[in-house]
Amino acid sequence: MGSIATPFLNPIAAELESVGPRPTPKVLSRRVRQRRQIQGMIAASYLLDGLILLIFAEAGAVPLTIAPAYVGAGLLSVAFYLLLSETGFTERFKDHYCVVPQLFISVAIVLAFAYVAPGVGLMFLCTLFLIVNFGSLRSTPGQSAAIWTMIATGIAFLFLLTDKPIGLPHDSHLERLATMLVFVLGIGRCLFVGIFSSLMRQSLYQSGLKLKEAYRRIEELAELDELTGSFNRRCIMRMLEEEIARTARLKVPCSVALIDLDFFKRVNDLYGHPTGDEVLRTFAITVFANIRTIDRFGRYGGEEFLLLLPDTDEQGATQMLDRLRAIIAELDWSAFSPGMRVTISAGVAELRANETSDTLLARADGALYAAKARGRNRITSA
Repeated sequence: MGSIATPFLNPIAAELESVGPRPTPKVLSRRVRQRRQIQGMIAASYLLDGLILLIFAEAGAVPLTIAPAYVGAGLLSVAFYLLLSETGFTERFKDHYCVVPQLFISVAIVLAFAYVAPGVGLMFLCTLFLIVNFGSLRSTPGQSAAIWTMIATGIAFLFLLTDKPIGLPHDSHLERLATMLVFVLGIGRCLFVGIFSSLMRQSLYQSGLKLKEAYRRIEELAELDELTGSFNRRCIMRMLEEEIARTARLKVPCSVALIDLDFFKRVNDLYGHPTGDEVLRTFAITVFANIRTIDRFGRYGGEEFLLLLPDTDEQGATQMLDRLRAIIAELDWSAFSPGMRVTISAGVAELRANETSDTLLARADGALYAAKARGRNRITSA
């Protein structure tokens, strides 16, 4: 049941299916299978009504020909739609289930037989509730209004423009049995549609949760460097601009540090790029473990990283970076390869009044260059 309810009764899922390039063969095959299942349920409904009509015919309430004629008309409409479905004709339309045309045909069949067999006309009119109930789950407000107009016109014609004795016989025991089945099976089928509706709500809720999680993951991936898990350059630069604005507004200090892994090209050349990637990951993990929650750490490019230190002056930033430098230098890098040693150099700069991110980073870069010129494995302030 869920495999039917999810696409057929979930308009959002159906819209998503219709967006983008031509559906894949797998999607087309699934759609055909779903349409077969739906038509199977419609055919079963006609057969149930045909069974009730046979009971009425046995009781003498209607001619014996009414039941096969009604079932035949219903199954003919099902067969016609299945032909269009199997040949792929319905795929030309946005609503490849063709719900509204099917509803119009079903309503026309029901109203016609209510006219032909008015003695059991209420049975056919009760079927309209099932048709509307089922169709409203997929039709738009405009389509629903069109269907309602057709039904209202047909019922008005039956009751106001004809003298047909629309009724439901219940004189004999057999007639009462058939009448009971009209209501019992009608209510049962409406409940079945209600179950579909419940599945739709559950599907929408679950789809919403998955969609939120997917959006969260996409946003996360869009902000993070895939290798190190730190913020990517675009994201860390945006954060820097935001912090500059906050610093100017609150009149608090702010410092940045450009960090470079010393001789990292040599690491790649001697030990290979996979080892170099592991070095970058280990370095990033170590930084995350030794900075504050308010600090922001991002990959500026290659083996160069930017550390954003809110509410921190130049002296405090230099001390923090020197402690981080010592931690990095003392790590057992030989676990990656015997004799390996990794150190960092960093340039620290404190934000000045009315300074832009470009000039701030230029001063930090100059300090980093000075640290390298003095032998690396050191921290230099601008």
